[in-house]
Amino acid sequence: MYIKEQVENTIVIEKSRFITYLKYVETIDEYKEFLKEIKKLHYSATHVCSACLLKDFQKSSDDGEPSGTAGVPILSTLEKSNMENICALVVRYFGGVKLGAGGLIRAYGGSVKQALDQATKYEAIIYPNYQLRLSYEKANKVDYYLRQNTIGLQINYQEDVEFIFALDDLSKIENIVELTQGIKPIYINDAVVEKVVE
Repeated sequence: MYIKEQVENTIVIEKSRFITYLKYVETIDEYKEFLKEIKKLHYSATHVCSACLLKDFQKSSDDGEPSGTAGVPILSTLEKSNMENICALVVRYFGGVKLGAGGLIRAYGGSVKQALDQATKYEAIIYPNYQLRLSYEKANKVDYYLRQNTIGLQINYQEDVEFIFALDDLSKIENIVELTQGIKPIYINDAVVEKVVE
């Protein structure tokens, strides 16, 4: 799963303010750039702890908090949520009350969990993509079916009508062939479709 929109969430624990930022990233450089941007924005913050989770790379930083009390719980929360290509930065403004190791772990992990709960999450699902060219007469017969039963339908009107669509169930091809009186859609490639996870 991944997120597309940046998320920002603030919680206050024992007078310390924890501001969590979640962002979709594809490279370690994007993560470093975002970290630099947030540190500049919050130059007076006590700590900016972080974690980055890519397909083949992960990193976390306690940024001066006691070892293992910030970066690890941030990363662990991302992993438990089955996230990919994401970085989480938690800015802390110290409020004068020490939280102890357990309190810090709960605060950093909890702030990320709360931000994730607010995020719209997506899955990338791969479906086969098809093309179907029909006369206007035959297109009229299949148009409604394609609108109701395909994914990402595109229609181009030229001399004939071109439909491009993805299918989540290959048995639908038989219905299309029946409706078009024998014309079979042509496979063109695989389409990656984003599906919102509830």
